[in-house]
Amino acid sequence: MGIYEELQARGLIAQVTDEEEIRELINNGKATFYIGFDPTADSLHVGHFMALCLMKRLQEAGNRPIALIGGGTGYIGDPSGRSDMRSMMTPEQIQHNCDCFKKQMSRFIDFSDGKALMVNNADWLLDLNYIDLLREVGPHFSVNRMLAAECYKQRMEKGLSFLEFNYMIMQSYDFYELFQKYGCNMQFGGDDQWSNMLGGTELIRRKLGKNACAMTITLLLNSEGKKMGKTQSGAVWLDPEKTSPFDFYQYWRNVADADVLKCIRMLTFLPLEEIDKMDSWEGAQLNTAKEILAYELTKLVHGEEEAEKAQASARALFSQGAAAQMPTTELTEEDMEDGCIDILTMLVKSGLVPSISEARRAVQQGGVSVDGEKVENIHEVFTEDAFKAGIVLKKGKKNFRKIVMK
Repeated sequence: MGIYEELQARGLIAQVTDEEEIRELINNGKATFYIGFDPTADSLHVGHFMALCLMKRLQEAGNRPIALIGGGTGYIGDPSGRSDMRSMMTPEQIQHNCDCFKKQMSRFIDFSDGKALMVNNADWLLDLNYIDLLREVGPHFSVNRMLAAECYKQRMEKGLSFLEFNYMIMQSYDFYELFQKYGCNMQFGGDDQWSNMLGGTELIRRKLGKNACAMTITLLLNSEGKKMGKTQSGAVWLDPEKTSPFDFYQYWRNVADADVLKCIRMLTFLPLEEIDKMDSWEGAQLNTAKEILAYELTKLVHGEEEAEKAQASARALFSQGAAAQMPTTELTEEDMEDGCIDILTMLVKSGLVPSISEARRAVQQGGVSVDGEKVENIHEVFTEDAFKAGIVLKKGKKNFRKIVMK
């Protein structure tokens, strides 16, 4: 089985420009391909995870990845899949986020000895002359076709700014530039990027008279059709300071029964033969599958040691064991008011809920306990003495924190 057939078997391929050519290129290690990452935050998140895994799979099959950091396109913001405009970032924010991305990507991609490249589109986009760009690129884009593109449809309802309208041109220009500079003959991306990617292949064909390929990968959706990778408190990040290895593990341990085998097939590097045997699993076996998924993905992102610790902590919690390795929130004197802290503030400080209103709702619905005792009063307070040995704060069935005083 070639890498193309494996990607098919894992359910990763959504759309392709030329199936036979793409199959030939990647199965024989002839692809120099790129995936773009706009630096909209200071960490990659689960939404980027599948793209990173794809780059790793293709590199292991002998192909050469280019990780394109969007230091230039980050000034504009991709409107794909959004109903509102992204907030504008300063050059300093964009550069900081780019630096954070580079560090995280190195866990997945081998950049040594030219086996992969990391480039920043700020190197060419920021120096473009507007009139020159209009003359060079403008004649090759049909406004009618651009307006019909899927990536703009949601934004058209609320109003698409001219700034965002240029995003497709910028992304297409990236492919054109990478094709000329590095021999980049393929672009990969999420399925919501299809229109932008076709713009790049068309620009290369029209300007250079040469062929380039594009392939989109299936979006990671749950059984309800919603994008995976978000929790009540926000995105699931790859940075351990933003989402702890334990919380990362727990996110995957808690996926729905209907999603676990799909996630194992699409995201892990377990052999397909091993995964196929799991297709008949049901009941308690699906909990085992969830543990396998959570462990494998935590190992990929945070390393084997952190994966072992996260799994041990989760099992200890489920078996009512010790909470020694549980994620811990340290309270300070500043968090206290007259030597006390109320339950709602403590829930927010712990990160188990994003706001006081969410905390109030959780208590009122009977979903909060402290050291195994349900908290029913939203005004319940705890003194500093309660935290000397640490208390275990629990929200729902599977979200825990150990709370201590610093």
